[in-house]
Amino acid sequence: MTSISVALQKHAIGAPLQIALQDEYSILTYGELPGEMRQLASRLREIAPRAIAILADNGIAWALTDLAAHAAAIPIIPLPLFFSPAQMVHVLKVAGVDHVLTDQPERLLEALQKPDLPVVPFYGNLQRVQLPTTATTVTPLPANTQKVTFTSGTTGEPKGVCLSADAMERVAESLRVASAASRHDRHLCLLPLATLLENIGGIYVPLLAGATICLPRLAKVGMSGSSGLDVRRLLGALADWQASTAIMVPQMLQAVVTAGQAGASMPRSLRYLAVGGAPVCSSLFENACALGLPVFEGYGLSECASVIAVNGPGNVRTGSVGKPLPHVQISFADDDEILIRGIEWQGYLGDFQIKEQIATGDLGYLDEDGFLYLTGRKKDVFITSFGRNVAPEWVEGELVSHPGVAQAAVFGESQPFNSAVIVGYPDATWDAIQAALDKANQRLPDYARVRAWIPASESFTPTNGLTTANGRLRRAEIHKRYALQIDALYQP
Repeated sequence: MTSISVALQKHAIGAPLQIALQDEYSILTYGELPGEMRQLASRLREIAPRAIAILADNGIAWALTDLAAHAAAIPIIPLPLFFSPAQMVHVLKVAGVDHVLTDQPERLLEALQKPDLPVVPFYGNLQRVQLPTTATTVTPLPANTQKVTFTSGTTGEPKGVCLSADAMERVAESLRVASAASRHDRHLCLLPLATLLENIGGIYVPLLAGATICLPRLAKVGMSGSSGLDVRRLLGALADWQASTAIMVPQMLQAVVTAGQAGASMPRSLRYLAVGGAPVCSSLFENACALGLPVFEGYGLSECASVIAVNGPGNVRTGSVGKPLPHVQISFADDDEILIRGIEWQGYLGDFQIKEQIATGDLGYLDEDGFLYLTGRKKDVFITSFGRNVAPEWVEGELVSHPGVAQAAVFGESQPFNSAVIVGYPDATWDAIQAALDKANQRLPDYARVRAWIPASESFTPTNGLTTANGRLRRAEIHKRYALQIDALYQP
């Protein structure tokens, strides 16, 4: 029996009337949840799938299906809602999926180009689509694979990370302790549940603690598409659901801070607002704290079953991503690349190699008190023509911390100065963006300052291939898109 199942049995006896899962339409108490989960797990076993995929909006049905698959030891593949039809078909094929549970069957059938596949009710708003068998030999998943989560690769073929139940539950238990989660919490899911960080931090952690998980549809919390955000609706949802915990990516936090600085009311029920997925600049953190937001930055990788390190209540170091979780051991390569032990990783789909040590690709260091600091991506650090190393995330963080700049990508390899491609907010003028750049430059040393910039023609999103699913910039793709304009900035 998994540790989550054991925890649910305990909560069912100790607090049967406590709400476990709640969306806009229904609730499940801890007294009801184990029985519902067992029934759904039994239905999954009857279907006898090789692997199931889930393509659906947030809600009780998504969470319960994930838990049932977990209990039945049936591999589950969450499909990001922003995937293109080609990406969706690729994932279903390489993961050996033979059943898809979805609240949008028309979209699935269109992607498969098989409009006549039977669609049958499964649970709640989810319907089941059985995929036709294929003569192609499917590579079996590693024996202990419970979940395959997809990372980066949003214009080509996504890479599937194979994770065991033990690895995910170990992270969830460590996070429960680090975040001081308790049965009094109300966690509001703001990110899609197909996002591993929300899946583990927003479902498994609260359930281990006996807390309530609030699961409204993404549109109800202001999220649309891959990157659309209605910040007033987001703030309203935090207040209406009386959320005590939530998870955001930095761009969401920046939008909340900008709204707060413009006079919007900040949620007062929050006690723990986790921020991850991409680096958070120090000025954004400071501005959030000034508004009374209890922000705690963390750091992780899909290959490590999400979180590696995180700040926690009473254990915070500004500028760091927190202390490593108890099960994690961190070391560093000669070039300061962060190396991780303590998580047994199954490998990628098609490349199954159990690795005891994971090279993260991130650069950083531990201070004397054990807090982890990130200094950049190994592959992203560039060297100017004056021989100075520049980590672009640092400079970009300063730029987006000022009103007017929504996103920025900084370049300068072998150049005498740095340049940027900037996405402004809809109402930001050229002068406003330039003023933001000037203010950011005041906080930067001369070698890191941005001397020239061009406006982006559109936002950087997973849909157009310019960011990963977690919001990390795909700099090579951005540079390729704007190469002519960037090169022009360096012409005499």
